[in-house]
Amino acid sequence: MKRTVRTTALTVGALVAALGLPAGTAHADTTIPRIDLQVLLVSDGGPATAAIASELDTAGTPYTEVDLTSSDRSVIDAGFLADTVDGRPRAKYQAVVLPDDDPFAAGSTEMAALAAYEQTYAIPQVDAYTYARPEAGLQYAAAGGYSGSIDGVEAQVTAAGEAGAFGYLDGAVPFEDNSPTVAESYAYLSTPATGADFTPYVEATIPGTSQQGSLVGEYRHDGRRELVVTFVYNQYQQQFRLLARGIVEWMTGGVHLGASRNYFAVHVDDVFAADDRWDTELNCTPGDVDCTGGQGTPDPIRMTAADVDQATAWQNSHHFTLDLAYNGVGSVDQREDNDGVDELADELIADRDQFRWINHTYTHAFLGCEQDTTVVPWKCVTDADGSTEWVSRTEISDEIANNRAWGQAAGLPLESDELVTGEHSGLKLLPQQPDDNPNLAVALADNGVAYTGSDNSRESEQRQIGPALTVPRYPMNIFYNVGKAAEEVDEYNWLYTSRAQGGSGICEDNPATTTCLGAPLDTTTGYTGQIVPTETRIDLGHVLSNDPRPHFIHQSNLAEERIAYPVLDGVLDGYDALFADNTPVVNLRMKDIGTELQRRAAWKAALAAGQVTAYRVGDTVTVDAPSGVAVTATLPDGTTLGGASYGDAYAGARSGWTPSAGSPLTLTLPTTTATPTATAGTTGPAPATKPAPGTRVPAGVQKRVPYTANTAGTASTAKH
Repeated sequence: MKRTVRTTALTVGALVAALGLPAGTAHADTTIPRIDLQVLLVSDGGPATAAIASELDTAGTPYTEVDLTSSDRSVIDAGFLADTVDGRPRAKYQAVVLPDDDPFAAGSTEMAALAAYEQTYAIPQVDAYTYARPEAGLQYAAAGGYSGSIDGVEAQVTAAGEAGAFGYLDGAVPFEDNSPTVAESYAYLSTPATGADFTPYVEATIPGTSQQGSLVGEYRHDGRRELVVTFVYNQYQQQFRLLARGIVEWMTGGVHLGASRNYFAVHVDDVFAADDRWDTELNCTPGDVDCTGGQGTPDPIRMTAADVDQATAWQNSHHFTLDLAYNGVGSVDQREDNDGVDELADELIADRDQFRWINHTYTHAFLGCEQDTTVVPWKCVTDADGSTEWVSRTEISDEIANNRAWGQAAGLPLESDELVTGEHSGLKLLPQQPDDNPNLAVALADNGVAYTGSDNSRESEQRQIGPALTVPRYPMNIFYNVGKAAEEVDEYNWLYTSRAQGGSGICEDNPATTTCLGAPLDTTTGYTGQIVPTETRIDLGHVLSNDPRPHFIHQSNLAEERIAYPVLDGVLDGYDALFADNTPVVNLRMKDIGTELQRRAAWKAALAAGQVTAYRVGDTVTVDAPSGVAVTATLPDGTTLGGASYGDAYAGARSGWTPSAGSPLTLTLPTTTATPTATAGTTGPAPATKPAPGTRVPAGVQKRVPYTANTAGTASTAKH
């Protein structure tokens, strides 16, 4: 054992010299190393490193991946990690992510190279998922700790965690327990090893004791720093989503490209209009295209003035603004049928400044192909030669312009370049209409539309339609054609149970549907007992995923029993219980969401093309990006750009978008920001040569837990 340690130590010493810094720890200013703002991610095909990669991808933080399962992967050596640029030593990576604390074979020269690199340039290392052992700064779990499932456990951020990289959290870190039959989170809970310099950041109570065991903590040794994570996770689990920001902030020292925020926006469609009601006997919606041959009697659902009062009170209590997508003809028809009276419109118009407003077309007409609704499902009308007959440019333009004019006359505070067509119509709609209505793009241009809503369950990526960009919207599983909980449960049962149980069979036809039921829900308890918590979990998952896409419901859901509020409360109240005041939900209007998605796409394309260079030298960060590409970064509070404060405050840092004119941007970090210090010549004890045994990966972690909203299970509910 001594011989192995000595050999590895000598290897480390030789590598320190190979990394290009002179011996000793003191350097003139001209030899302050350059640290490139890029992460080295060493993956093993497991869910933990994949989760961290996903976090970096979504934020727009560049990284280089070395896949240990690939036969032609890069070899990690001194030249791979560092070199010299313009006479200045350069560290090519600001942080290292490993699958565990030592994923290489005993005596690995690659691990020795990484250890020397981390020592030389003060580069932090994240152990994405390792087991508790002295080599990671912890006692073995068998020595008074615990190893096993922690499903349903509520962990806590420690005082050190709150004072550091995890200070955006309010303290609690609940672990999911979505299935009684699947072990979703396996963990090792343990205390610091004797003599180890180890600081826990996230802890949970060791079962059967009153003692706390570490789940996330920092281990300092041999001139190196490791973030030791001892529970397994995937990118969809809430516990990871809560901690992901802190992991990135810890390993980058709060200085990195890319940014992450928690977004939530809710569009309420069909305002002023009425929505047809689901018929619990016919299993269709009289008055809509899913009921043929005049089946049933239409029974419309429409908000009242009292529902408006409730909406404004709810907004004020949650410091949140709803976006109302309106159809002006709903009020026109109401006044014609009611001697000029429309109390709903009067109340909404009186409170118009309480909301944001979106043009949803005048009559909510279908703007794609001409529909043949004599059959279910409907089909596109074709002419004699088989060509599709399309709604005309004039008809589309009239729907947009007439609704805008009605809204302006009512004094609604509109943004004229925003639009949501009825049912997202005009855009391609599989299977009946595989192409966009060719008249849509020109009608959008005619009316100055820059952003138009699309259905995220059908198209999750933003795309161009003539002059406009789409804004994908998440359909919530609170259906457009219900105003009462029992109706919602009845339709939910029909959609998500088998044909043998009286359902639609959608789950049999598409097993990937994630909201399938083993048995019908009780119509009196199913909404609060199953649907609300399921939808809350899905929507909160979107919020925690740095995803700005809006969600949409319908005015019917704010009427009658007002069934949308329990889900909205669940999302916002649940969020408030998890996050500190410095990390609020970001509630953007539609055009700002469109701009955010557009900027992200341009930024990611520039990164993928290798057109962005960013590095830190001391307290100066330099970023060079193509002209016209907005630069995004997260930096410490007090950072300046051209003498002015950089970005906006969020989660204890500053982040934002800065236009690039094609010349380098120079940002100055606050003097209190720790500067990475090279420690060439420091060898200390060698890194552990004992490889970590295979950490346990329980069943379920390779697939989405919790499951996200699915295409087949939501598209059918996003009709209006």
